[in-house]
Amino acid sequence: MTETDARPTAPTRKTGPAPRRAGLLAALVAVQAVCAVFFVADVTADFTWDGADAHTAFEAVIAVALVLGVVFGALEIRRTLDRIRRAETALSIASGALAEVIETYFDRWGLTVSEANVALLTIKGFEVAEIAELRGASASTVRVQLAKVYAKAGVASRTQLLSLFIEDLMGDDLMGTPSPSPD
Repeated sequence: MTETDARPTAPTRKTGPAPRRAGLLAALVAVQAVCAVFFVADVTADFTWDGADAHTAFEAVIAVALVLGVVFGALEIRRTLDRIRRAETALSIASGALAEVIETYFDRWGLTVSEANVALLTIKGFEVAEIAELRGASASTVRVQLAKVYAKAGVASRTQLLSLFIEDLMGDDLMGTPSPSPD
């Protein structure tokens, strides 16, 4: 088996903007915490030197609100990071499930390694010319392999091929009709 015949693997997922955004929010909460410490120290000093007056009471309310904002902001960042971790875990599981479904279908259909490679690249959305370039083959070779994949899968188009995998992952479709069996 040559390098171009090896089945492609799923691309690795890069870290998106959500963790960066969480880092920026954490920095913002840290700045708020420093401000809260300043205001609490200022209010304490004002109470000590000037006693209780309207200005000092107003600063105390602001300081309490700022401290509450820091606490709730930190809690929200923690919840957001937990949601991001759960979503990434679910995506990883779904990605693995899809890979397993694809591999099962390819084995069941008896695809050659080249056909499986072309089928996977087709499922990923590559056009025939792009697949030919990636595989170092002619576009007509890719079309022939794709036609064999469609015939073995019992479908007539890229959309039908893709729908087989989506329906299998979804179980029953949204309209309540059972998915066709891959057998």
